[in-house]
Amino acid sequence: MSIPTDLRSRKRLATRQSISNAATRLFLERGFDHVTVDEIAAAADVGRMTVFNHFPRKEDMFFDRDEEGRAMLRDALRQPDPQVAPVETLRLLAHRLVAEQSPYVSFNADSQGFVETIEGSETLKARARAIRNELWQLVAEALWECAGREPDDADAHLAAGLLLATWTVALIQAHRIYRQNRNTEEAQTAFLSIVDKGTLGVKAAVAGTPYA
Repeated sequence: MSIPTDLRSRKRLATRQSISNAATRLFLERGFDHVTVDEIAAAADVGRMTVFNHFPRKEDMFFDRDEEGRAMLRDALRQPDPQVAPVETLRLLAHRLVAEQSPYVSFNADSQGFVETIEGSETLKARARAIRNELWQLVAEALWECAGREPDDADAHLAAGLLLATWTVALIQAHRIYRQNRNTEEAQTAFLSIVDKGTLGVKAAVAGTPYA
């Protein structure tokens, strides 16, 4: 995330981060559904309306890096290497994120707490499903734009759906492996193996299109 240069924007970002940190700590300690917005505001030493000014929904405080992740995907697909097909671009992105130890593909004690908090809340599980569907649309749009195709191109939707399914399975399996043996390296290897295997399937499915 870029750092604002003006004082007002920096203060706003700092307040947002403080709220997010307080909310995350409470969610992990007590479970999402057992924490109120008023308790988060008190922990962050801000007013209730200040919380909502930064996070319209309570679950937005939990998925506070969602927009940053969307921007990362958009940038990867809209500023591609012309020698690399879009589907391959996302496979390479997965490898880069693991190499950089990105929080989006972390498999450790902290990420396990994050996963367990989602599993303990129907609200968070519903929001996670909604985010996945929104990412499907985002990836599809980025694909047809970078290929110069018409909106709602069927091949773009197919590629996006298969890519999201691949990454979803890879993340779930990697977190499951970490939960079983607490081995981060093994979880990372499993994640990348599934992404690599799934990408081969996506390439086969959209062979002959600009996406593969």
